[in-house]
Amino acid sequence: MKYELLEVSGESCANCLTLLPVVNRLAAARGIPVRHLELTQETAAKAQALQIERVPTLIVYRDGAEIARCTGYQPEEILEVWLDAKTGE
Repeated sequence: MKYELLEVSGESCANCLTLLPVVNRLAAARGIPVRHLELTQETAAKAQALQIERVPTLIVYRDGAEIARCTGYQPEEILEVWLDAKTGE
């Protein structure tokens, strides 16, 4: 199984900026690649297609299919447990 994590954030979102290094660190420790999508006028259609309603949003994909989603700021400990539960670590 191949996992991937999509991190969606906004440029003026303080929680997003705080969360990004945590997400990168947790994913790297598990060998999970992270894609970043910043909400802008240019990416609005893509965000709408992904049904992004607020930021930050994390989406876990397994073999290209979405299997889990987490919205809003979460402490590192909670994200670690969530990510491990969704990826079977």
